[in-house]
Amino acid sequence: MTGTAAESGDGSTVRDRVLRAATTLFAQKGYEGTSVREIVLAAGVTKGGLYHYFDSKDDLLHEIYTRMLRVQTQRMETIAASDLPLPQRLHAIVVDVVATSIAHLDEAVVFFQSMHLLPERKVAQVRAERRRYHERVRELVAEGQRAGLFRTDVPADIVVQYHFGAIHRLGHWYHHDGPLSGEQVGHHFANLMLASLLDDFSL
Repeated sequence: MTGTAAESGDGSTVRDRVLRAATTLFAQKGYEGTSVREIVLAAGVTKGGLYHYFDSKDDLLHEIYTRMLRVQTQRMETIAASDLPLPQRLHAIVVDVVATSIAHLDEAVVFFQSMHLLPERKVAQVRAERRRYHERVRELVAEGQRAGLFRTDVPADIVVQYHFGAIHRLGHWYHHDGPLSGEQVGHHFANLMLASLLDDFSL
């Protein structure tokens, strides 16, 4: 297999194999404890294959998280633009972001544990992308408040910061072999958010 091949023998792209290998190794050994050589061996590619898609190990760490964030943002925008009533849209968005975060928990944990090792410009880029996601959700909360659907005694900013702060800590306590699936945890989180916004909450 050449280093720049678009697709490997099992049908996955070289880029995806490198990302999967890096995620697993970073989770097991830590970002600093993992070498590029270990990543290419685990991925079954050459160094040329890795460097064809990523300039450095920093780029790998950055892409591990931002790829997940891009998918979550696309899914959130689709739900936000749907014809569902606003409370149901907000509920579905929270379920989705929790469930997808749990489905990609290694990626999230690896990034948050190691993001301080990235160049500041890359950290700033990730924070800006995450802030755009939060701001869109905040706009939905504020829209519901203006329409009289949600209580207004708690600012929309506080609602979003409180609930997403909890979501970002999923990696500290959630275990895949626990009693609840990611979807179930997502419903609990979403129910708690709606309960904090509605005087008479029922879904």
